[in-house]
Amino acid sequence: MTSPVESYADYDAPLSAASCIRVHFFSYGLCLSMPPVTALLHTENDALRLGRALETLRPCDEIIIVDHGSRDATVRIAREYGAHVFAFKAEASPGHYLQSARCDWILCLDPRESLTEGLEATLLEWKSVADVSNQAFSVFLREETPDGWLENPTPQTRMVPRSWTAWQGALPKHDPSAVALEGELLRFILP
Repeated sequence: MTSPVESYADYDAPLSAASCIRVHFFSYGLCLSMPPVTALLHTENDALRLGRALETLRPCDEIIIVDHGSRDATVRIAREYGAHVFAFKAEASPGHYLQSARCDWILCLDPRESLTEGLEATLLEWKSVADVSNQAFSVFLREETPDGWLENPTPQTRMVPRSWTAWQGALPKHDPSAVALEGELLRFILP
């Protein structure tokens, strides 16, 4: 792949519209071979904490919110972040909502959780790998408690292929063979 700017002298040269687009795509690391990721969150009256979670989903190409009948501003906030919002249906399997996902990889998190900068960076790096196997990935979790932060020593399966069928409630069922990603999810107790 050639660099959009061939030499330092090119920084001062006027750019055509085509080269501006090429520079823009290069600078943000966009590449058609990247495996896109859909974030999946289940919500219910999470307006006070949802924005914090959604702010950290920069590595995700799409956000799907399954709302369990929120009576606050949860749905409005989700839509402000460009999320596709679906009403929870008791008869639907957890994988049912993934039929609407555009991406082949699903990152699942709770609205109380946020990605650390380290996990964001790992996901962006992961996306730069063109050949990704069809396995699950796990992440470590740090949970806020009244006495401080508690680190969970066992990673939790959180990124799965769209075809995943093993669910435990709204999150993927633990897969001991899942590869642990660097970085952590932070789970907050307060909004």
